[in-house]
Amino acid sequence: MDGDPRYADFVAERGDALLRYGYVLAGNQHDAADLVQEALLRLRAAWPRLRAKESPESYVRTTMARLHLSVWRLRRRELLTWDLPEGAHQDTLPRGDERTLWLALAGLPRKQRAVLVLRYYEQLSDAEIAVVLGISRGTVRSQASRALDKLRAAVPAEDGRRTRVEDGRSGSPFDGAAQLEGTNDDRR
Repeated sequence: MDGDPRYADFVAERGDALLRYGYVLAGNQHDAADLVQEALLRLRAAWPRLRAKESPESYVRTTMARLHLSVWRLRRRELLTWDLPEGAHQDTLPRGDERTLWLALAGLPRKQRAVLVLRYYEQLSDAEIAVVLGISRGTVRSQASRALDKLRAAVPAEDGRRTRVEDGRSGSPFDGAAQLEGTNDDRR
């Protein structure tokens, strides 16, 4: 396989955005880099048939979401790091409710987290999420509902009541729980 400069251009242009997407999916920089690397390797193998399409990025993002949920990632227990165990590094999280929300998001099961990332970060519909993850629309809705319930319980409202986190696109769990008021009927 000889080198195609269009592939190298694609990786150079979209690599950082794919790494950010991987970070939101995986929750840490090492797993995000692994997701991007594996997805780009698969893209390289499929490049001859995909280069004619308008956006190979959708192929890469779908591959990353599926890899994130795959069995080999579920079985993997070791955390690869460059630092010695005595000097563990933690990413700096925001403070207050946003920190609580990020921690709650990190604690969600993989499928629930992937559904929320695809819905709010990627702005995909339930049908599109179902295709990306290879599950039914009903499963998408139930996973999103369960995940949002967990996030609601994790972040209290300012007046002491539970925060209302909706499944509308007007806000997202990544913007903070207070902005998540409203509904979207096209998901039902």
